[in-house]
Amino acid sequence: MKTVDLRSDTVTQPTAAMRAAMAAAPVGDDVFGDDPSINSLQDKLAAMLGFEAALFVPTGTQSNLCGLMAHCQRGDEYIVGQMAHTYRWEGGGAAVLGSIQPQPLEHQADGTLALADIEAAIKPDDAHFAKTRLLTLENTFGGKLLPLDYVQAATDLAKSHGLSRHLDGARLFNAAVAQATQLAGNNVPNLPQSLTDQGQAAITYEAIVKEACRIAQCFDSVSVCLSKGLGAPIGSILCGSADFIARAHRIRKMVGGGMRQAGILAAAGSHALDHHVARLADDHGLARRLADGLQGLPGVVVEPPQTNIVFVDLVDGAKARGAGLIPHLKSHGVLATGLYRLRFVTHLDVDAAGIDHAVSVIRAYFEHH
Repeated sequence: MKTVDLRSDTVTQPTAAMRAAMAAAPVGDDVFGDDPSINSLQDKLAAMLGFEAALFVPTGTQSNLCGLMAHCQRGDEYIVGQMAHTYRWEGGGAAVLGSIQPQPLEHQADGTLALADIEAAIKPDDAHFAKTRLLTLENTFGGKLLPLDYVQAATDLAKSHGLSRHLDGARLFNAAVAQATQLAGNNVPNLPQSLTDQGQAAITYEAIVKEACRIAQCFDSVSVCLSKGLGAPIGSILCGSADFIARAHRIRKMVGGGMRQAGILAAAGSHALDHHVARLADDHGLARRLADGLQGLPGVVVEPPQTNIVFVDLVDGAKARGAGLIPHLKSHGVLATGLYRLRFVTHLDVDAAGIDHAVSVIRAYFEHH
């Protein structure tokens, strides 16, 4: 059986159709702004999310960095979650390269930042303090959908205090699928089949894009990864106003993100936006299939997934045996991570048979160790 790689949705391989689109892509020199495939991709996502302009960059880390540095000057401050990617997992780039001070806040159980905590963290205009300039949120956060009413309230609060608002939307389209699913009144499917096949109302591409736009329009800028659930091999896009993107473009050059005939990569992103958005619902269904399959194991606590990420905590006797789990899984063709919790991520290169194999191996481990 092929390896079932559940470490992340970044491990996907380009599909045959995506490779064909990349091979056929017209290219130019993007530093001069004349790569037609990159310009087309930037225009496509900006229009989808309701922004004036967009900027293609190699990575999500660089996209967020360009965004933060375009919003903030040296000595400014951004409010961010303690476990948010822009604060914890991106090498401290905003502080090191942008001289932007982070003001981290504790997350609530649902991944949100309490509105009272956000307001209390905003500094007065006083020479003793860094200038609070920006609120940064992440959606999805740890696989959780931030409720739209919360996102609207938090960004409205920030705007009322004169702050800009940035979204790390690495998995924005996963959030949009979950939001569209909630609005349609459907449960996330347990099988990787279309909702129509299960006799439920289909969640259309148009509905997903509509929800992505509703989320995005709460912010002044949004970063979207193409190389996670959308399955492109590389690339992220930063969206915002034309003036904002002009500033970000200068920063991208400064940090080494200017590429030449990169339209080959942009073509993969355009293909992903055209063909891999609606199928994200399949990944969500497989995550539920995995979570359901692990129920009932003593000492194994499964957090019900809202999107394509399943977190598992080991308690009591299972915790003591947990150290050997990841090597055991690898020896049986299943890859996973356990940096701070066990994490399993579904994606387009995982199918129902792979999930069932993973469940079988995990259950066997805890039943016999």
